[in-house]
Amino acid sequence: MSQTLASASPTSRIGLFGGTFDPVHQGHLHLAKLSREALELDEVRFIPCQISPHKTGRSPAPAKDRLEMLRLATREIPWAVVDPFEIDSPAPSYSVLTARETASREPGSRLFWIMGADQWQALTSWNEPDALAALVEFIVLARDGHTPAPRAGYRLLIVRGEHPASASTIRASLADPSANPPWLDPDVARWIRERGLYTSPPVNPR
Repeated sequence: MSQTLASASPTSRIGLFGGTFDPVHQGHLHLAKLSREALELDEVRFIPCQISPHKTGRSPAPAKDRLEMLRLATREIPWAVVDPFEIDSPAPSYSVLTARETASREPGSRLFWIMGADQWQALTSWNEPDALAALVEFIVLARDGHTPAPRAGYRLLIVRGEHPASASTIRASLADPSANPPWLDPDVARWIRERGLYTSPPVNPR
């Protein structure tokens, strides 16, 4: 079963996987698993943001729903942890603040930030990227045939892998109540239907 948030061993290798997770899908879990295996991580912390500073054009599903969907999707994964830090903090969600908080909770642990190649490319536009780089090593998930360029002062670890799932495609298909989109955990799909998420207008807004 997925873990509740608690202090890790002082020498733990912790992967931090931030995102909107709107909704969480099997692609997220697949890439987290690749990262864990490649870097021998003790745990991967899924950290849903409240409002991403990079995605301001659309409001995500309510935070409590995205948290619950993550808990459902990771319930049988012993190395997975759902961390509500960014949901519980004032918006917007800045990765450097999350890394600082984690470093203060887990002194001595080795921290890794899991991201896609597109995020690595845009990293210098993030809030305090150099401060983030001082706290974490970056696991960059690269597609075959593309190698992210190194950046001075940033610790880059490349893991190759991809998955066909797309949150935007899943959301679009869920606008049809009769659709059965792939790449969703059955309990996550059930939660979405029961809560009326991603319909327009929402069936059961709360």
